[in-house]
Amino acid sequence: MEIGLIGTGLMGLPMAERLLNTGFSLMAYNRTAEKLVPLQKLGVAIAPSPQQLIQTSTCIILMLTNAEAIREVVLSAACRAELAGKTVIQMGTIAPAESRALQADILAAGGDYLEAPVLGSIPEAQSGKLIVMVGATSEQFEQWQEVLSCFGPNPRLIGPVGAAAAVKLALNQLIGSLTSAFATSLGFIQRQHASVDLFMEILRESALYAPTFDKKLQRMLDRNYEHPNFPTKHLAKDMGLFLTEAQSLGLNPELVMAVQSILTKTLELGLADKDYSALFSAVSQ
Repeated sequence: MEIGLIGTGLMGLPMAERLLNTGFSLMAYNRTAEKLVPLQKLGVAIAPSPQQLIQTSTCIILMLTNAEAIREVVLSAACRAELAGKTVIQMGTIAPAESRALQADILAAGGDYLEAPVLGSIPEAQSGKLIVMVGATSEQFEQWQEVLSCFGPNPRLIGPVGAAAAVKLALNQLIGSLTSAFATSLGFIQRQHASVDLFMEILRESALYAPTFDKKLQRMLDRNYEHPNFPTKHLAKDMGLFLTEAQSLGLNPELVMAVQSILTKTLELGLADKDYSALFSAVSQ
């Protein structure tokens, strides 16, 4: 089995390394060639174009930024002609409607498509402990179980294409909302000159606690947002996707709009490429 991976950014790189270390034959492509250097040093075959990668691969894994990037890279006229008989596994975060549209176009080109977005960050990708959510038929799920299990020990079949994308967006909405709520409480405690340590002690003992609070606490206290596992700009993109889908379903969008406003302010502060805990600086300037 020849695996091709397109998109070797923050998550794509450790996922490519995971495939390599698990014993899969791998070829990689990235629009920014410098990001391929670490894989090249490990002996991974580097494709000069997405077209050549698709030609060579049985299965093409996508870890691109958004649906627009996927279409530009994989559904160009040259690449579309190579998709017949190939399976595309989309593992980034896109909207359910976008995933279903990609499925339709890839099936029309003679290929096969499933979605498998992941929850977790770089350490989990490196260790193969990502949560893998799969939108596919049961037959596709069984066929690609070995590949999917490379990234996480217990891939879950959520339902048809679109279902896994929906669960992933719902989870990422919680990332934005929980972090915004925690940042606001933390800023409030600081400005009231109350003890942050005692606040955290009480919070940890309560039903209100989420582990992400401790993961982001020191970053917020230090206002040190370097070396992100998940940049602010990506969370802002995902919140925007969730907001659009939620509005189309008739859900009240006010909470999500408030979080998106905080993220927009964070981007305006020049923190787009920093860890998303940087939204603390937008809440408590």
